[in-house]
Amino acid sequence: MEIRFRFLLDTNILIPLQDSMVVLQPALTDFVRLCNAHGHQLLYHPASVEDIQRDGNVERRTRTLARLPQYTLLQEGDPCPWNTPATSVNDACDNRILWTLDQNAAHALVTEDQRLHRKARDRGLSDRVYFIQSAQDWLQRLHEPAEVTLPNIEEVELHTLTPQLGGAFFQTLRNDYAGFNQWFQRIAMEGRRAWVYREPGQVDVQAICIFTVQADERITDDAQVLDGLALKLCTFKVGEVVRGRKIGELFLRAAFQFATIHQCEHIFLHANEEQQVHLTSLIEDFGFRAVGAYMNDAVFVKSHPVNPPPMQIEPFEYVRRYYPHYLDDLEVQKYIVPIQPQFHDILFPDWMAPGQALPTNHPQRHVGNAIKLAYLSNALTKLPKPGDLVLFYRSHDLKAITTLGVVERYEWMGEAGEIARVVSRRTVYTDAQITEMTRAETKVMLFRLIRHFENPVPLALLLASPPIVNGFIQSTTHISDESFSRILTAANG
Repeated sequence: MEIRFRFLLDTNILIPLQDSMVVLQPALTDFVRLCNAHGHQLLYHPASVEDIQRDGNVERRTRTLARLPQYTLLQEGDPCPWNTPATSVNDACDNRILWTLDQNAAHALVTEDQRLHRKARDRGLSDRVYFIQSAQDWLQRLHEPAEVTLPNIEEVELHTLTPQLGGAFFQTLRNDYAGFNQWFQRIAMEGRRAWVYREPGQVDVQAICIFTVQADERITDDAQVLDGLALKLCTFKVGEVVRGRKIGELFLRAAFQFATIHQCEHIFLHANEEQQVHLTSLIEDFGFRAVGAYMNDAVFVKSHPVNPPPMQIEPFEYVRRYYPHYLDDLEVQKYIVPIQPQFHDILFPDWMAPGQALPTNHPQRHVGNAIKLAYLSNALTKLPKPGDLVLFYRSHDLKAITTLGVVERYEWMGEAGEIARVVSRRTVYTDAQITEMTRAETKVMLFRLIRHFENPVPLALLLASPPIVNGFIQSTTHISDESFSRILTAANG
């Protein structure tokens, strides 16, 4: 039986798309197609009807109301307790919609409203609120995995993008920043570089992150200075047509690796908190914090120390703040988690066996996958806690430990729809795979990828005296701190 979801559509999805959102029409059309084809229900809230009725454009209002019967009207429950007599009409509508989501009337809300995304984050509901592209990408990965290509990014010299500077992708940057073209041309002549994403087989850029290293840089209007080397992400833009594919996370992974190699103690960027809610939510989840303002933007800084700072905080919070550093003291438990090759390929599409890796100078070698991932298993019997360390052991063919991760969350689940929602942003398990696994109680482990080992640690070494394991690894295995250190020593060559 297929997994089925209930999607609540916000007002700005129901109203015919404005000119500025026409680029999203293909994603919306495909999202509706996938819902209809696989039995997902599309709902609208009574508050959206009231919102539409306030539309001053009579023709558009009439057309929108005429379209509503193709969706299902959600029955509203008890009054929203978040509203007071002082709450504005628009805020009251937003609150009623989010309250309905909070009460589990639907699996997810689909909206392009940046303000509503920000409110959802404040209410702890951000993991259930999707942009159109994100929702479409989720369903496509769930139902049509063969048609989805996991994104890779490449590093380029900025001058190679000059022919595209007059195109639509850069238009929003020109609109937001006066003199953008002149600035771009100047830094291109200086040899500035960028990470970019292009759709497979296409030349045009769909996402870009321009970066540079600065020393002792003044970063705010009130003259705050970052001592030492800092990596500045000068322009961070993911186009609307590719939003939801974790490209922003890929850019961050590239930034963390670059900052580590070049010993940058900080990473920082500017962002408009009102207009770039998606970006600010992403970077805050990876330890960036607002420290002040520069011109009209907020300045977000992430501490990226060369050496792991000694600090007494919860192990997972430590990873969030100082990734890729992690805690491995005696309070942190260590596990080996076996994973079959076909699921290893799903979880780590950027991992390659020794001898099959891309050349060192290949433009896509340095990044292939995201950081926040999910692992499903019917065999996990131990109970890892947030901050615990997991070593993934590829069984059957390689018979070696390939990857290190840090546990973010661990749960037992028995309902396929709930599992699919939880892992939707983190991996590419299909509808059929999730349904098959939930015939028994399924363990869901959300984790953050720290690194793949260039030297996978073979089973023979794990069995060598004194043995770390006693035979073939068939279930999650707890190991000692001394065994963990031996494994890292071997992996580091």
